[in-house]
Amino acid sequence: MAEAQARQRGGYADEVSAAAENGVRFEVDGEIATITLDRPEKRNAQTFATWSALARIGESLPEQVRVVVVKGEGPSFSAGIDLRMFTPEGVPGQGSFSSAATSDDATFEQRIRQAQAGFLWLRRPEIVSIAAVQGHAIGAGFQLALACDLRIVADDVSFCMKEPALGLVPDLTGTKPLVELVGLAKAIDICLTARTVHADEAMRIGLAEQVVVGGDLDQAVRDKVAQLLAVNRDAAVATKRLLQGAQGRTLEEQSVAEGLEQAARIKALFG
Repeated sequence: MAEAQARQRGGYADEVSAAAENGVRFEVDGEIATITLDRPEKRNAQTFATWSALARIGESLPEQVRVVVVKGEGPSFSAGIDLRMFTPEGVPGQGSFSSAATSDDATFEQRIRQAQAGFLWLRRPEIVSIAAVQGHAIGAGFQLALACDLRIVADDVSFCMKEPALGLVPDLTGTKPLVELVGLAKAIDICLTARTVHADEAMRIGLAEQVVVGGDLDQAVRDKVAQLLAVNRDAAVATKRLLQGAQGRTLEEQSVAEGLEQAARIKALFG
């Protein structure tokens, strides 16, 4: 056990350093992990390195973490894909879409899967992820917010799914949660017009759980984290698992799943 914990601590320390090199800060304080996109001079634009850093954080996340907060340094959450990726030169050391386009199908698919891995782990039942969103959340930034379980937003937030306007599709796991949150018709409207969704609409259609004045965003997130941590950890994991599976089950199947989870909880508490 001690050896495993030592390896985990070493992996965490290595990941903190590696993430920082790629413009991502990663901090753990007990049961709370905070991921900060830290390229404010670029409005926290994302690159292949950003997605690799996010994926590695998910792989090395300490077991005690229950809540993960994702935020952006400066006035923007994330303005989306670094525009240098659209140029032939690309991002130094990372290539560009032009270079990626010359890859064979298997290599290209693998690269997309690697990028998506940085977003998928935020939905694990073992954690609750919160996006603290201010300013621009465009394209990849919007999808990173959608990858989280909850979105607490500042009143200056600007959500926009820019990819179709650039000739691309949203491929960082954002389309499914968007449809689940706002419905198919509204998702089509948001994506195929590439229009901006501001705070009032985001709250009204279910994109945001809470809207606050910008200066109150950090405190609102701290308050929500405290509420989440006040709930029994094992019960929270089991309940999230039930909620995540609900849409794919019939009422009868969901009832059976509830019974199985409850049996396990009662046995753990009173057995």
